[in-house]
Amino acid sequence: MGVEYSIKSGDPVRQRAACIVVGVFERRRLSTAAAALDKAGNGFISKLLRRGDLEGKVGQTLMLPDAPSVRAERVLLVGCGRERDLDERAFRKIVTKAAAALDQAGAGEAAAYLPELPVRGRDLPWRVYAATETTDNALYRFTQFKSNPDTPRRPLRQMTWMVSRRRDLHGCEPALELGRATGAGAALARDLANTPPNVCTPDHLAEEAERLAERHPAITARSLDRREMEELGMHALLAVSRGTEQPPRLIVMEYRGADSKEPPAALVGKGVTFDSGGISLKPAASMDEMKYDMCGAASVFGALLACSEARLPVNVIGVVPAVENMPGGRATRPGDIVTTMAGKKVEILNTDAEGRMILADALTYTERFNPAVVIDIATLTGACIVALGHHRHGLMGNQPSLVRDLLQAGRQACDPAWELPLGDEYDEQLKSPFADFANIGGGSAGTITAGCFLQRFAGKMRWAHLDIAGTAWKSGEQKGATGRPVPLLTRFLANRAKWDK
Repeated sequence: MGVEYSIKSGDPVRQRAACIVVGVFERRRLSTAAAALDKAGNGFISKLLRRGDLEGKVGQTLMLPDAPSVRAERVLLVGCGRERDLDERAFRKIVTKAAAALDQAGAGEAAAYLPELPVRGRDLPWRVYAATETTDNALYRFTQFKSNPDTPRRPLRQMTWMVSRRRDLHGCEPALELGRATGAGAALARDLANTPPNVCTPDHLAEEAERLAERHPAITARSLDRREMEELGMHALLAVSRGTEQPPRLIVMEYRGADSKEPPAALVGKGVTFDSGGISLKPAASMDEMKYDMCGAASVFGALLACSEARLPVNVIGVVPAVENMPGGRATRPGDIVTTMAGKKVEILNTDAEGRMILADALTYTERFNPAVVIDIATLTGACIVALGHHRHGLMGNQPSLVRDLLQAGRQACDPAWELPLGDEYDEQLKSPFADFANIGGGSAGTITAGCFLQRFAGKMRWAHLDIAGTAWKSGEQKGATGRPVPLLTRFLANRAKWDK
């Protein structure tokens, strides 16, 4: 059970809540709500600040029980840094720290005046949206496989965002709904990606699609098995799954939120539930993280859930080629040549370049839906991490307007992408002396040559490719899926649906 969100206006002094959340800037500057509490309590906040109890640095928190002349049981002060430097990254950190403090303190419910903070270049609806999505992200836990999960005794269950004027409520309600829906979609993506690969198999993903459809009437789901894919000529996809005992699946989900005559947007997500590299075996170090090679698929699930939760008036097709890539006696070898569903012959030089193989057939299959746009999402290349680190998705496409729309959606959702070029000079690196082309393009520009490979299967569709290898999960002590790029995808679809008009 997640947090329930609401939005209202009101005087912070008169709010009856377990906790009131207000901001404090550096140099002892108070936010509007904090100043109102300070005035009612004869300067009690100012005295604490002068004493040095809180410096106001971004993300600092101080819980005050029984604040004078305040009806709330507690007041949480949150540091906001210098007012003129408050940007979207700082705002998200402020919300994250506030949510964690409330959750650990056992507040249960709170009324937060954080949307009043003047975030540079961002309006009130954006602040409501970002605060909601960020709170869900901050409170996410994956405890399904822990015998004794360490959870708060009284976790945060209700959050009310407070705005200063009643006339602002109506304009913020769509933002609240979209933020809540995005948070739910990202949580689903994280759950699927964090599930261990002995559980999250291609069959498991197909079953999850059916469960998603059962819970949401606007979504339908079905899947194709090996025999059906063989009949369609999906030999590129099937080549990846030859070395494993896990049968492959092609999962097709449809969300219908608009008129049936409205052409859908298509999302195609790479679903390699575990990637050993096949015969081109990966190094042993960190191979456990290869369960995250289905984060593209997970983001498709998450985006469809978000569409349903927000009731977006748009049609979406989700296509997920789901396989496991393992070595074995029947596994595909480097040097093999396979024929794709599109009839193109590919020389496999590296079996660890498997994501593009399954996406090639999935893109060809997606053409039958006559999509208005198609976006494939994949943890595709380590080269993308070298180029962009863990901050931005790699983005390529054959239509400048589609690329611009995705870049804009990423900026709006704080889930940014960065455009990389496509061109004949890169495409030529895929030449093969034995087949139509190879599945890798050499040691340089690996992210771009992978995009060129996929572009060959986009046909006449308006197509874009998101490489999320550096953004879909984190390593180290905070190892886990991030839920990205569900926020970008959801905002992109919401913009197409003109959700706030």
